[in-house]
Amino acid sequence: MSEERALAALEAARLEYAVTRHGRVGSLQEAAQVRGVEPRDIVKTLVVRRGEEDYLFVLVPGDREIAWPKLRSLLGVNRLSMPDAGTAKEATGYERGTITPFGSTNAWPVVADASLAGEQGRQISLGAGAHGVAVTLDAEAALTALGAQVADVTD
Repeated sequence: MSEERALAALEAARLEYAVTRHGRVGSLQEAAQVRGVEPRDIVKTLVVRRGEEDYLFVLVPGDREIAWPKLRSLLGVNRLSMPDAGTAKEATGYERGTITPFGSTNAWPVVADASLAGEQGRQISLGAGAHGVAVTLDAEAALTALGAQVADVTD
């Protein structure tokens, strides 16, 4: 199962985390409330296509959106796109809404928005491979474990 794959990857990375299980949520505010974090600490994992069979994960705070010109500039490309749900699942092994870099079937590069880094002790909440399952963990530890490139890529 996908949840087990994500949690096994967190264990393999020796990260401390807490699992939250909840029903479907209808908004960022509701997700933050059931997970016990602020909306800015909910992290969306977006799959972005650079080219044919070439993807990356972009970690975006819940209260922000990707700034496509910034991301294209960072990556030195003129075109990026988001794959459809089926292609995203093929690329990661996870359904849309459950995607996490932890335990992905492909170790795509990770870009994390700069607003997620640099705050000692900050806890973030990421999806954990299944609907209604999230993990809360230290932001800096997660970004380090993922080898994330940290840059200003949101508005």
